[in-house]
Amino acid sequence: MPAANAAEAPRRQEESAEISPQQTVVPLPAIARPEEPPLVVERPALPPLYSAHVAAGDLPEPRLTSSTDILPHFTLPNEVLPTFIAAEHISGKTDVQVVADGDVEIRKRNSILKSDRVTYWQETDEVEAEGNVRLSRDGDRVRGPRMRMKMKDSTGFFEQPEYNIRRNKTGSVPTLWIDADGPHNPDLTTAQGAATRMEFEGEGKYRLSDATYSTCAPAAGHDPDWFARTADLRLDYDEQQGTAKNATLYFKGVPILYSPWLSFSLNNERKSGLLSPTFGSTSSGGFEYTQPFYWNIAQNMDATIAPRIMAKRGTLWKGEYRYLQTAYSGTMQGEYLPDDKLKDKSRSSYSLTHNHSLGYGFSASLVLNGASDDTYFSDLANGSTAVAQTNLLRQGTLSYGGTWWSANLMAQSYQTLQDPSLPRVTEPYRRLPQLTVNANRGDLPLGLNFAFSGEHVNFRNPTLVEGRRFTLYPQISLPLQTEVLSVTPKIGLHSTRYQLDHQAAGTPDRLSRNVPIFSLDSGVTFERDIDWLGDKLTQTLEPRLYYLYVPVRDQSQIPVFDTGISGFDFAQIFGENRYAGGDRIGDANQATLMLTSRLLDPATGAESIRAAFGQRFYFSTQKVGLPGEVLRSDRQTDFLGSLSGRVLPKTYADAGVQYNPRLGRMERLNIGGRYQPESGKVLNAGYRYTRDQLGQIDISGQWPLTGGWHAVGRFNYSTKEGRMIESVAGLEFDGGCWIGRIVMQRLATQTQSSNTALFFQLELNDFAKIGSNPLDILKRNVPGYDVINQRGADASTNTQ
Repeated sequence: MPAANAAEAPRRQEESAEISPQQTVVPLPAIARPEEPPLVVERPALPPLYSAHVAAGDLPEPRLTSSTDILPHFTLPNEVLPTFIAAEHISGKTDVQVVADGDVEIRKRNSILKSDRVTYWQETDEVEAEGNVRLSRDGDRVRGPRMRMKMKDSTGFFEQPEYNIRRNKTGSVPTLWIDADGPHNPDLTTAQGAATRMEFEGEGKYRLSDATYSTCAPAAGHDPDWFARTADLRLDYDEQQGTAKNATLYFKGVPILYSPWLSFSLNNERKSGLLSPTFGSTSSGGFEYTQPFYWNIAQNMDATIAPRIMAKRGTLWKGEYRYLQTAYSGTMQGEYLPDDKLKDKSRSSYSLTHNHSLGYGFSASLVLNGASDDTYFSDLANGSTAVAQTNLLRQGTLSYGGTWWSANLMAQSYQTLQDPSLPRVTEPYRRLPQLTVNANRGDLPLGLNFAFSGEHVNFRNPTLVEGRRFTLYPQISLPLQTEVLSVTPKIGLHSTRYQLDHQAAGTPDRLSRNVPIFSLDSGVTFERDIDWLGDKLTQTLEPRLYYLYVPVRDQSQIPVFDTGISGFDFAQIFGENRYAGGDRIGDANQATLMLTSRLLDPATGAESIRAAFGQRFYFSTQKVGLPGEVLRSDRQTDFLGSLSGRVLPKTYADAGVQYNPRLGRMERLNIGGRYQPESGKVLNAGYRYTRDQLGQIDISGQWPLTGGWHAVGRFNYSTKEGRMIESVAGLEFDGGCWIGRIVMQRLATQTQSSNTALFFQLELNDFAKIGSNPLDILKRNVPGYDVINQRGADASTNTQ
């Protein structure tokens, strides 16, 4: 037994003994472990918290410091913690029962209990408290008129409690980090409310009757902004799940949602159940309501079923199944509309993606997409990407990757959607199959590098010329480099064979082409130190000269299976072939000159800003081209220029220009800028122009207004077509423990019409999201968009 009771051992009696009417601090003896022998005390022990200075009257009597901030204590197996009681009056049977009255405080390492009156049974570690009861335990706080609990087992009850439960999102007791902003925990969730009765059903398990629940802190004299009122509430922080019966959700004092049974995640993890419904309105479907059901099949597998009820069309059943294993993963999606009221027919679509690592360098993948009719996505999909789908990919691959070579076997086809209101689309060739091989060795004698690419592909199209193409392209290069200068000569032979079907009369069905290719790439790098916006940086000057020679070969009889003209930019200006695809190898006798300057951090090498200027010069006119292509006769190309990086504090620019010096006009211009002084504040502006093809103004941003309001939007206008391509306008409100969003989107379609959608969302921190979610639309349309109130951004969507 503890020394505090040693003096009483010789005269211990079973009857009650009054201890002291004064404020007394008594450490109760812990129950001895069974394996420990009883203690034999030879002399009286010092009183608890004894001090010679106190005994002499030099210092006041020591007292327990009053604090509700208790550090979590993790008890070891079979460990018994001491219990301390402080009160105005303490009486009872030693080692059996203690009754304390008047300003009572009981402490353990992880608990503080305060009350007007407390009865404590030591053997069972059970306590009963009455009158102004306040319990602080591992960061949780509960107060009410009466409580009874077995402290070690965390079982018991609390009558008419007001509770505040704090947990990390992992379910563990909270830990605070302290920095310049004070103590905080970004992963902390706090549940608070009141009930007629709270049952403690073990560590981290609570059951409340006639209760309220919220993660909002109430203002003085007012209810929290939102709360759920329920007849029966269970909170299980081991399973990280809350359930409620006959639950009504209140927002600003107004009931907005009722459910006979409600389930929600306490840590934003996946869990089975009904997800929060979404609702909105579109011009093609009218008012829409979607009620998803989520099935958490296993830790690595789940499914979602989401009926989408459209007032104008009917109910579209949507499903998604996801799986993840060590060696493979994938997603299956499907949609089915049994009866489209506007089309008077059933409609459907499907999508399958699977990736598989087979080991030993082998991998495989499968992609399947399909739709029941040509206008399925333009009628029923949301988002510009989905609406614009024309060719639905169906592809399977088997790949191998070695240390210096790789191979890929692919079968590829498409379902081409032909919208009757648009010009007919030419179906792309199917590759049934395509085999590619690539190799690269940089460890040859004399510093030589060897590279190889090869291909065999079978092109199929029922309405066009079909055939097989076989290509071999070996290359040898010799990189020569110093700290300042680099020179790399390279030579290769591009050899191709064709076997063709359904050729026109008089056209051979076997063709071949052999084209040698020579290039010389060289560059120099100069550096100097400069000051830029108050920073010490390194500026580089990097001239580069690239020469390419490809002799002319007659390719006019070769059909075009997969080849088009590459865009003219800084990537293509140093390419060997001005065509993308293998059916044309462009003739060349040309030199490309580019001058680049960069600003670098001398310590890290990070690039702050880059500017480049380049042009290509021809020493011969163009002889090889595609059908219908106007062959070039000029001896120089347009100028290319670019500028990107941080041009001012918090200001970033990205500009590219293509200028025609012969005609004195701009051929292409892309310019954009971003101002982002801090998270949640961003302004973007851009303009894209391509002569005779494209002209678009694009403005977007996110900015706080006042009183918690934030504006967000995008304006994307086509100057060539004279119409809006896409516009988004919305308002967000940060309520501290909730976020409200209203967003409108207008999206142009290919048929000169448009779809309009309206999104409402109420996001309740660490509880649920109600309404249609516009976050994906905002993130896609507003570069740099940041979710306001990050706690709200993580709010659980798994609410049933």
